Amino acid sequence: MPSYKLCYFDIRGLAECSRFLFAVAKQPYDDCRLSLTFGTPGDFSTIQRPEFDAAKASGELDASLGKVPYLEVDGKKIGQSKAIERYLARELGLMGSDSVEAAQVDQLTETIRDIKDAYTKAKATSGEEEKKEAIAKFFSEGLVNFVKLAEKSLPAGPGPWLVGNKVSYADISWFLFLASPKGYFDNEEGAKAAYADCPRVKAAIEATAAIPELVQYIAARKDTPF
Repeated sequence: MPSYKLCYFDIRGLAECSRFLFAVAKQPYDDCRLSLTFGTPGDFSTIQRPEFDAAKASGELDASLGKVPYLEVDGKKIGQSKAIERYLARELGLMGSDSVEAAQVDQLTETIRDIKDAYTKAKATSGEEEKKEAIAKFFSEGLVNFVKLAEKSLPAGPGPWLVGNKVSYADISWFLFLASPKGYFDNEEGAKAAYADCPRVKAAIEATAAIPELVQYIAARKDTPF
C-alpha cells in the first residue's frame, strides 16, 4: 500500500476535495498543514506563511511549481489540485468501474469548473448594484440551469450515485461544491435551492452527505475561515 502525504495550508481551500476522497476511501495519509495567518484579519496583503516560504526557498516545492497543494506518494510528488484529485480517485477506486464511467465522472467534475467560471464572471461585474444583480441572477437562473443540464447529462444507473452503482469522485465533488458545510458558495441556501428540482443530483448529494466516514471527518475538522 502506498504511503501518502498531502501538503497544503491549514485551510479547506484547494485540498479539501482530496481530503474528502481520503476520508470516503478510509485511506490513512499524512495531512500536512502549513500555517496561514493574517497580520490584519481579512486583509490578504498581510498574510503570513513562514512554513510555506521556507519550503519554497529550500526547493521542497519545485516539483509542484512552487505551489501547494502537493501530494507525495512514496516520495514522489504531484502538484496541481485537480491532477491530485484525479490520481487519488483512480487509486482509491472512486473513478467509476471502467474507462467509460471514468470519463463520465470526469465530465461531471469538469462541469463544476464551468459553473465556477460563470460565478467568477458575475462577481467581476462593474458597479456595486450591478454586481449584486449579476450574482443574484446567477443563483436564481444561471446555477439552476447548470444543475439542470448536469441532471439531464447523467448516464442511466440504479442510483443514488451520479455514475454507476457506487460513490465516485463526481458525487464527492458535487456534494462539496453545493452542499458541504462551508462549501464553495457563501450563499449556501441559494446553492442548495439550485438542485431542489433535480432528483438524481439531490439523491447523490444526500447519499454522499450520509457517508459515515465523511460525516465523521466534517464533524472533527478544524474550523478555518476558508
